[in-house]
Amino acid sequence: MTKTAVVALGGNALTRVGQSGTCDEMLANAAAMASAVHAVIEAGWRVVIVHGNGPQVGNLALQQESTAMVPAQPLPLLSAMTQGLLGSLLARAIDLLRGPGTAVALVTHVTVDPADPAFGAPSKPIGPFFEPAEARRLAEARGWVVQPDSGRGYRRVVASPEPAGVVEIDALRALVDAGHLVIAGGGGGIPIHGGSLADAVIDKDRAAGLIARLLGAQALLLVTAVDRVMLDYGQPTQSALSTITAADAARYLAEGQFPPGSMGPKIEAALRFLDQGGELTVITSPGLLAATLTGAGARSGTRIERALAHAERGR
Repeated sequence: MTKTAVVALGGNALTRVGQSGTCDEMLANAAAMASAVHAVIEAGWRVVIVHGNGPQVGNLALQQESTAMVPAQPLPLLSAMTQGLLGSLLARAIDLLRGPGTAVALVTHVTVDPADPAFGAPSKPIGPFFEPAEARRLAEARGWVVQPDSGRGYRRVVASPEPAGVVEIDALRALVDAGHLVIAGGGGGIPIHGGSLADAVIDKDRAAGLIARLLGAQALLLVTAVDRVMLDYGQPTQSALSTITAADAARYLAEGQFPPGSMGPKIEAALRFLDQGGELTVITSPGLLAATLTGAGARSGTRIERALAHAERGR
């Protein structure tokens, strides 16, 4: 039986740090990601891609609010727009490698609980970085909530509730079973509750984990800018993790090794996926994705296994 892997790409994989998000930049970045995914398919896996949209939806929100000539649209509709934009770029890049019609971009809605406490505590950063004075000005003028992010400035933050369900899951499953590479849950999905749009952005790692669980996927691949997850990051005792168990990852998380603003959400998504039946979570950079998934090659990223299939483990 062919196994299925759900690949989660950050929005920064398509608009990288220091880039403005031009079409040419995003096309080049999509081509690089398509190459990494192509290697996973060549290794014998079916693939579903879930991508983030933080830089793109934030830029689109700024563009929407920059003119009075066109009415600004609500945040969930901006997420829908970025699903079309980024889904098209990724599908085209994949089809160039594997043939027309290989990839399908599916506009995806996710359900959320209107009582989710995240609605009262915005935390998901979107859009560009601002200097403190500019961030305060925009917060006052537009009613934004802004917070410092990664020591690189301030960003707008919005609510990020937990995704509870995927409306199009049956269609998604049918497309995967038909042999298509499916791009779904873009930007974490368009959040809705009770049939209404929800003013929020869903974390793409959480959405990817949910989709993986609903599909019965065997692997969850979380793509990052680093090759491996680190312990004691930035300290003299820093060390890289190769293959560990879910129990190890949970212990490190409880010890505070993975902060909420960096690796924490990925570890949480990994543990939830493994706890609910998944076999393997991979956290690594695009170039090491296939090697880490298959366990082949001398150099690979971090593998988190529900239970180790061999005696070797560690850093």
